[in-house]
Amino acid sequence: MKFLYRFLRQDPEEREGVVIATSALGILVNLALASVKIVAGIMVSSIAIISEGVNNATDCATSLITIAGTKLSGRRPTSNHPFGFGRVEYLTSLVVAVIVFVTGIELIISSVKIRLNPDLLSISYFTLALIALSAVVKLVLGGHTVKEGKRVGSEALVALGTDCRNDSLVSAVTIVSSLAFLLFDVTIDAYAGVITSLFVLKTGYGVLRDTLSDLLGKAGDKELADELYKIILAEPIVLNAADMMLHNYGPKTYSGSVNIEIDHEKTIGEAYSTIHALQLRIMHQYDITMVFGMYAVDTDHEEVLKMRREISAFVRGYDHVQSYHALYVDPENGDIYVDLVVDFDLKDWDRLRENFTDYMNELYPGRRLELVIETNYV
Repeated sequence: MKFLYRFLRQDPEEREGVVIATSALGILVNLALASVKIVAGIMVSSIAIISEGVNNATDCATSLITIAGTKLSGRRPTSNHPFGFGRVEYLTSLVVAVIVFVTGIELIISSVKIRLNPDLLSISYFTLALIALSAVVKLVLGGHTVKEGKRVGSEALVALGTDCRNDSLVSAVTIVSSLAFLLFDVTIDAYAGVITSLFVLKTGYGVLRDTLSDLLGKAGDKELADELYKIILAEPIVLNAADMMLHNYGPKTYSGSVNIEIDHEKTIGEAYSTIHALQLRIMHQYDITMVFGMYAVDTDHEEVLKMRREISAFVRGYDHVQSYHALYVDPENGDIYVDLVVDFDLKDWDRLRENFTDYMNELYPGRRLELVIETNYV
């Protein structure tokens, strides 16, 4: 691998370098397997071995697609795409998922053909030896590719490795069914092919589901969010932080926003230096452009402290309400502002709004309540 990194002029410490070098390794391995199988197939006049070689040659296409997607995703931002082209990698994973699906469907079709016409089954020990060699190589290659993909957070590389491991699984089933035919004259190839194809289709579905989830916009990285919350809450001026959003524009590419609670007696000038320092630290350390919003909260007024205890009691007693924040009482007119955080299992938000409004009106009659109900985004 070190030679491959040097030859391709890629940095093994950079994500793009790992994806490109690992994909290139897949191309070299598949080309080697294809060459051996096609030459051997021609020498022994075996269409089955030649077909195996052609299949390995076409597997190079998925690696090329992964390399192309990685290079395109690394393009510099433009005026039309100011957050860059990182999501191109998700399209790459989508293409690989479709290829896995096609493999599964083709396997079902070939299995049905063999079941309807058993004479199509033609195999020899030499063919099995080549298939076994290919299966071991593809299994090792697939494991290495998946490992590298997970290490650098590349779903395209994980999908590529999964496709390799599927190939080795198909080969293993072919070997077992073929040995049953050669040794015992029992034809189970069609049934084994159908079972294997279902596994391949399930794998393709998993890759497709994860990729579509990224494209549609899934929740931000929880581990990353917890790290950011820890950094933000470590600042003495920040009393609480909530409503964090992490917008994904490709693997490891985020922009974000978060609301922080600050004592209402603090001025914007007093808060600015802390917020600006946090923005710079998060940008340099995590490459995230973070926008801060602020809630002014009263931490020492007796009525507000009493109100906090009462809202906490409501939250503890109401299913699916997780927490509250942003409590503020307008000192001029007594208006109450508060946000309730609920989980995604709560179906009737209107009823919660009605129940909480009645609860607060009973405790504080005549006060206007501004209630925001929301979920966590990470």
